[in-house]
Amino acid sequence: MKVIKVDHIGIAVKSIDETRKLYEEVLGLKYEGSETVEEQKVTTAFFPVGDSEVELLESTAPDGPIAKFIEKRGEGIQHIAFRVENIEEALEELKQKGIRLIDEKPRIGAGGAKIAFLHPKSTFGVLVELCERSDD
Repeated sequence: MKVIKVDHIGIAVKSIDETRKLYEEVLGLKYEGSETVEEQKVTTAFFPVGDSEVELLESTAPDGPIAKFIEKRGEGIQHIAFRVENIEEALEELKQKGIRLIDEKPRIGAGGAKIAFLHPKSTFGVLVELCERSDD
């Protein structure tokens, strides 16, 4: 498996509109717009930082994974995403190494990226996302 870089850090928030003020007005980051991913019950907003991004995640439903995360842990860092060269090969390799996968096969996430999550019980409590983008 080849990890190319930290693609983004996902931050669970109650309101993108309220939170984005911090990233734009205080930190001076550029808001790239938002996108709703219906399948995951989430709206995302990206802020590029160098070669990576900060991703704000707002739930679109009370039973969505981000709403459940905030209910249990409060707002804050929800996952770290690593860009990989070939996500299918990476998932197979991790499976062979005994890593518990949330996603056995990639699904489509924000921006059309192929994504898959590793279970935090196999990654010392960190929700890890793998992603592959077509611009690689």
